[in-house]
Amino acid sequence: MTDWPALLKVTIALFAIVNPIGSIPIFISATDGWSRQERAKTAKTVAITVFIVLAVSAFLGDKILDFFGITIPSFQVGGGILLMLIAISMMHGKQSGTRQTPEEAQTMAERNVIAIVPLSIPLLAGPGAISSMIIAAQQTSSFTGHLSLIAPIFIIAIIIWLVLRLAVGISLKLGTIGINIVTRLMGLILAAMAVEFVAHGLIGLFPKLAS
Repeated sequence: MTDWPALLKVTIALFAIVNPIGSIPIFISATDGWSRQERAKTAKTVAITVFIVLAVSAFLGDKILDFFGITIPSFQVGGGILLMLIAISMMHGKQSGTRQTPEEAQTMAERNVIAIVPLSIPLLAGPGAISSMIIAAQQTSSFTGHLSLIAPIFIIAIIIWLVLRLAVGISLKLGTIGINIVTRLMGLILAAMAVEFVAHGLIGLFPKLAS
């Protein structure tokens, strides 16, 4: 039986972490001078890349953790701290260094790879989103449960495609202030979820905390 409330929660968390609206200024800057068709093609490539990266994280993330000998509670605490750092940065209206470094920003001049790096990785499908998917996958042990995670990933990929396709129009409508407001709201939601991840991880590491 599909746990729809849990999938909705995963979808909201992914939307807050990925924050496609907050990435609009970077997308516009990276594709400055490009034709409408070129921007549309790039938006499609970005959406597909994000979908693949997050889907692979959901299905193979647990195996990666097993390979490195990392326990789920430890990963929940580490992932929660990472999400909190991103959330704090978002609430200050800035792009976090955990999503994009100055060196990665310089690669925007390379038009052939811009849709992959840095727009898809790490700007949208960054460490925070990947960590979130691994944690979500760990909360269900069945193949059907893992497969159900494709739904929120697909929804987020479609949203990314639509937002980037309409990036110029959205930017004109919202303006810098509007985009910053949305980013701060997403940061607040993400901060609350980060606290929950850390709390669950600490209870797993120290069971006595639950008593």
